[in-house]
Amino acid sequence: MQALWKLPALELARHIAAKEISCVEVVEAHLGRIDEVNPSLNAIVHVLRDEARAAARAADAITASGAPLPPLHGVPFTVKANIDMAGQATTWGTVPLAHAVVPLDAPVVERMRAAGAIPIGRTNLPDMALRVHTDSSLHGLTRNPWNPSRTCAGSSGGEAVALATGMSALGLGNDIGGSLRNPASACGVASLRPSFGRVPDAGFVPVEDRLLAVQLMNAQGPMARRVGDVRAALAVLSGAHPRDAWSIDVAPPPALGRRLRVAVVSEPPGGRTDPAVAAVVRRSADVLSAAGYEVVELTPPRYEEAVAAWARLLIGDFGAVLPKLLPLMGDDAKRFLGTAAAAVPAFDSPTALSELMVQRDAIARAWAQFLAETPLILSPTWTQLPFEVGFDVASPEGTGSTIEMMRPVVPANLLGLPSACVPAGRDAATGLPIGVLLTGARHRDEWCLDAAEVIERHFSLPTPIDPKAS
Repeated sequence: MQALWKLPALELARHIAAKEISCVEVVEAHLGRIDEVNPSLNAIVHVLRDEARAAARAADAITASGAPLPPLHGVPFTVKANIDMAGQATTWGTVPLAHAVVPLDAPVVERMRAAGAIPIGRTNLPDMALRVHTDSSLHGLTRNPWNPSRTCAGSSGGEAVALATGMSALGLGNDIGGSLRNPASACGVASLRPSFGRVPDAGFVPVEDRLLAVQLMNAQGPMARRVGDVRAALAVLSGAHPRDAWSIDVAPPPALGRRLRVAVVSEPPGGRTDPAVAAVVRRSADVLSAAGYEVVELTPPRYEEAVAAWARLLIGDFGAVLPKLLPLMGDDAKRFLGTAAAAVPAFDSPTALSELMVQRDAIARAWAQFLAETPLILSPTWTQLPFEVGFDVASPEGTGSTIEMMRPVVPANLLGLPSACVPAGRDAATGLPIGVLLTGARHRDEWCLDAAEVIERHFSLPTPIDPKAS
């Protein structure tokens, strides 16, 4: 058998259920891997060593008793440091929140524990999760294990790095502007931004009552090295929860009576696309076509308008709390947010937000009609390769280019759509991973994952990897 830290989550669960390995062995293997590689990467900022060992011993006692085992029994997972864990600080990567201890688990953590999974660490993120590069004023820089001079992306960058290097088998992150999918692409792992309401979203820090943009566009979701593990975690996390009034129970999508139609957008409008990235998208389209999907080159309606509306809703809504938010953040995070905000038109009248929501409704209707005929969209995750560390704040042009390259991820946030990222290759010149995006009709999360698995079978990367030297 391979080293236990190399095994996917579901394979670990199967071996544990068959009593071929113990939960203690699995946890110790992952703790050893953390000790080996985390010092050079800074992905996990708080190792839950004692708690994980105690949970593993308790899990082994349940296995020995012969009781039915939950689906993720004994599987280690990590939790982004802006997701609540009872008795721990939800730091959001900032110094002022270093001791913001919360009383309850977030619903997603609660459900992972109930499924038998064992939390093993908290992972790094940029200040307030408002940057697409993981460098925290509290915890420092997280390195990309494929190339330490390039970004691991963000904001769930610590999760992606922990998974890519075998420190964790499953991860929990969140996504208001690609934050589950950006780092998955940069680090060569898989993730899913679920449909609006599919997975409950609730927390105490910085406040329990969420901004409108957060209510509408944020999503909690799973990350893993394999799409099958993402699917298993989604099943555990899904469903209505009383702490999120907008969360819902969703029935499985219906069986298809026809070939599923996929729109390929290899070079999304609104900016440049690296030819190497576009080539990976087209190669993925060929694989889907060979697997029986009906593949067409087609761009969804009002694409650039959707990207602009996402930015205006996020920046316009957060603008009201910037005087409270900025003092929590470090200098680089402030610079990125300030430069990005300056490029977005302000709400210049009392009715501006209402007008934007009317526009969003029109875009959503156009996309819903498009997705009724073409239920999946295949695109890049980022239209450029992961940038050099610091590029996003080195100049206003760097900030603008960063926002431009992540444009494929944000329509799903604006419209509440499911969107899965899966590794689909590596750049020949740099060796950096390239992930593609499968965005789908609302509540068709499983269709996104089905297509992602087809691509994964052809182009999966050899993760976990050992970190490359700087």
